[in-house]
Amino acid sequence: MTARWVVDEVKPARDLNITWQPISLLLKNQPEKGSPYYEAAAFTHNLMRVMESVRQAEGNDAVFSLYWEYGRRIHHDKNREFTAAEALVAVGLDVSHAAAFDDEEWDKEIRARMDAGLDLCGDDVGTPIIASDNQSGVKQGYFGPVITRVPSTEDSIALWDSLQTMMNIDGFWELKRTRTERPEFGDRP
Repeated sequence: MTARWVVDEVKPARDLNITWQPISLLLKNQPEKGSPYYEAAAFTHNLMRVMESVRQAEGNDAVFSLYWEYGRRIHHDKNREFTAAEALVAVGLDVSHAAAFDDEEWDKEIRARMDAGLDLCGDDVGTPIIASDNQSGVKQGYFGPVITRVPSTEDSIALWDSLQTMMNIDGFWELKRTRTERPEFGDRP
């Protein structure tokens, strides 16, 4: 939902240049093999390997296209049975990137990119992480915002601007309240 918020509402209004980075819940949380969480975390981790192969060959825009396709399939279609090749074909990328799905060599790149994000906001967070330069030109990062639906354009801009303001406040660390609703993914993008 946070990606949809940024892409659909904030980016057009604030002319953002977004670089999509991985965070692997398999590497971060290290669920036990055989646990109910392990399969989903392993699957999405392997999809990230494919994204890193795409990043290396095709760049950030292609990573975003593939990320969006993964989101459509997982969140809108409730499909965790698709192959990386199917997703690559759907967005017009070279199917040879699907070989990265089982290639552990990509884990070093995922780990390095993930650790760079965690270095900005700490290890006791999850996803999403948003990072940007504050008014002093120092890169800051925060976990969140975690949202269950994309706010109106006006509220989306206010939320973004508030986040940017918080990045300028030394000593600001956290806002949180208990989530009481599930995400509303809206129409399939």
